Amino acid sequence: MTFAAMNPALLRFVSDSNDWNAIMPELLLGCLALFLLVLEIALPKKQHALIPGVAILGQLAVLLGLLINFNVVFEHPVTFGGLLYHSHSGQLMRIFFLLSSVLVSLLGTIALAKQRMPRIEFFHIVLVVTAALMLLVQSFNFVMLFVALETVTVGFYILVSYTRTNPLSLEAGLKYLILGALSSALLLFGIVLLYGAVGRVEIEGIVHTGFEFPTLQEFLASHPHNFLAGAGIVLVLAGVAFKIGAVPFQIWIPDVYQGAPTPVTAFLAVSSKAAGFAVLFLLVHRVFPAYLWLTLPILGVMAAATIIFGNLAALTQQNVKRLIGLSGVSHAGYLLIGVIAAATEPSLATGAVIFYLFAYLLASFAVFGVMTHVAGPDDSDQELTHYAGLARTHPFLATVLAVGLGSLAGIPPLAGFMGKLFIFIAAFQAGLYWLLAVAIFGVVISIYYYFGWIRAAFFESGVELDAPAALGRPARTPLGLMVGVALVMLTLATVLLGVYQGSLGSMLSLH
Repeated sequence: MTFAAMNPALLRFVSDSNDWNAIMPELLLGCLALFLLVLEIALPKKQHALIPGVAILGQLAVLLGLLINFNVVFEHPVTFGGLLYHSHSGQLMRIFFLLSSVLVSLLGTIALAKQRMPRIEFFHIVLVVTAALMLLVQSFNFVMLFVALETVTVGFYILVSYTRTNPLSLEAGLKYLILGALSSALLLFGIVLLYGAVGRVEIEGIVHTGFEFPTLQEFLASHPHNFLAGAGIVLVLAGVAFKIGAVPFQIWIPDVYQGAPTPVTAFLAVSSKAAGFAVLFLLVHRVFPAYLWLTLPILGVMAAATIIFGNLAALTQQNVKRLIGLSGVSHAGYLLIGVIAAATEPSLATGAVIFYLFAYLLASFAVFGVMTHVAGPDDSDQELTHYAGLARTHPFLATVLAVGLGSLAGIPPLAGFMGKLFIFIAAFQAGLYWLLAVAIFGVVISIYYYFGWIRAAFFESGVELDAPAALGRPARTPLGLMVGVALVMLTLATVLLGVYQGSLGSMLSLH
């Protein structure tokens, strides 16, 4: 007997739910990635410099189309046989990843100009990884989640070690490969345990397994203290914790952030972290709600340890890429508090986490934009001393850096302050007083190293802007028009979003 004869209901359900319009942005990004390779072959070598512009304009077009058709996809919230689930928060995250991808591509045009490395392939991989990230946050099945996650991870393996002439970049790629494989093994082992706990159930001709989130949620609700399921949940959380850089799975961050090209570091710090939190939020509150007795204590201890470790470890850092990586660890702790608070205040906490991620995107890319310009050919060598006198020689970059770092530190009236405030309000309403105290302690510590960076740029004297690297400062890249406009917009958005949240504030209540 054929498979079709055995499962007609399943095949009919899958075929009826295949809505290709629902994943049109991802399909367009995939086609654009292939189109870049075709252009590289078809165009003369002298015109290859136009291809990055095509990639950026194509991403902006997809982003504009997604904004225009923001609500269209919700006509069919579950598509492709239950593999994908489309929601307002998922749409916001798709916009988030597209915006991040555009900014990474812009920074890539600056960083790659300093290297004798292939350029078109960089933008191709960024597009593929972005499409996979967008699918990842819409996953509604562990098979889909794992395939999308591994597509993202393999892309990052290549991007982290992209500067293959730099030993630190190759070392970072190797470390990320080994530890990433370990985290994938933990995640996969947890998924297998959950699948084994649920088994296979056939209802009306359709087979349901532990891979499907609705089926798994129903099983966990009816078996709230199953040991096998609990072990699987812990392993899944461990695999996701690696992606967000939470303690004790943060060991890879300083070395990988330092060795990776600066645009890739920005990509990891923003998009990879945001995807991890989107998945974590979905799993904890949509799939594992019956096991909050297990997940919340684990996440609570992890959040406190992450905030304390990230801030204390960043205090002594002189390399700014390591500093920004360890500060990102502390930001993961603040976001974990939002995830925990959502157990009692889902609407406010969900909005707070999404708002925090957008504020983090704006501030981080402002800082990374400055870092890309200050960096020399070896952008793993970026010390605080390289920023001495930046305000005198390049006041625009110094202003952008100050606003970005101020937002990351949570200084009013910037967007980062409002993001932390929303998280803290949600934690207070959820009764997480001890975590709130730890978070405030972490914010106070972070002011020291963020303002140490600002002090170097504004109050310390340095050699001239274009002094050779032999004098202790790498050569700085002239500020291009497109990147200059992007830095202005990021800075203004950071200030305006801190003063007035506007329509974004109303969107954050949707989940």
